[in-house]
Amino acid sequence: MELSVYKIDGSESGKKVVLDERIFGVEPNDHAIYLDVKQYLANQRQGTSKSKDRSEIAHSTKKQGRQKGGGGARHGSLKAGIYVGGGRIFGPKPRCYRSKLNKKLKQLARFSALSYKAQESAITFVEPFAMDAPKTKEFIQILNNIKAYGRKTLVVLPENSANIYLSSRNLPEVKVITVDEINTYAIMNSNKMVLVDGVQEILASRIK
Repeated sequence: MELSVYKIDGSESGKKVVLDERIFGVEPNDHAIYLDVKQYLANQRQGTSKSKDRSEIAHSTKKQGRQKGGGGARHGSLKAGIYVGGGRIFGPKPRCYRSKLNKKLKQLARFSALSYKAQESAITFVEPFAMDAPKTKEFIQILNNIKAYGRKTLVVLPENSANIYLSSRNLPEVKVITVDEINTYAIMNSNKMVLVDGVQEILASRIK
């Protein structure tokens, strides 16, 4: 597949990019995408949720009534989970949600996601650009020029640019990452991808 490279004013630069079939033309593997997204989301969890059980509640241990003859269940403490202010039964405990996936599987998932975007014609290439200062309006104008604003947009840079990142930080529908940070979840969670020219070559150089 061949795509045009646009300038930041929205005009064509005259350069064409041929998408590498090993990256943008693979047969998508839905299960690999599922496993990678599941792992990514699980790894974002802090795992610090915690509730107190009855052994940790500071409450009276006085027996609430006699053992038999009360006409109801026997109760030995206000710490029991059935009382307001008592301990929680089977509550959450701190734990680690992290899991591991093989590198080959993660690579297949990323390439599958990129191939889906290529099939949907949701990839736009733009010439490398820089911003002298963080200007959100200027960044919005660039996205409007290349018709990539107004929906979930993922902008992938060859290397980190503080001014571009700061310009996009207040835009909830725009996410700016470097090629080192690209992942299956970010790709699948976007409606439009804007790749700065050069990103495709870095991806191709990392195929194992």
